[in-house]
Amino acid sequence: MAFRPLGDRVLVRRVEEEQKTKGGIIIPDTAKEKPQEGQVIAVGPGARDEHGKVHSLDLKEGDRILFGKWSGSEIKLEGEDLLIMKESDVLGILV
Repeated sequence: MAFRPLGDRVLVRRVEEEQKTKGGIIIPDTAKEKPQEGQVIAVGPGARDEHGKVHSLDLKEGDRILFGKWSGSEIKLEGEDLLIMKESDVLGILV
């Protein structure tokens, strides 16, 4: 993919949740919420401090993350729906 985020931004692909519950009930698309879990596809170089020094991000490509429900901006690249968000919108890394 030919896209590189700037500053402290990251490009994220949402991870789709299970189609049915543990009890076997299938959840229709209209009742689903958008997942709040994703995989980092690309990261920017980092944020600059007041002296102009770049501080690299804690995230790296391939990390599975959790983010807030309303975090980021939805974009479409090469026919795929993705999110671009600041590192501060990320709640944590799944290990």
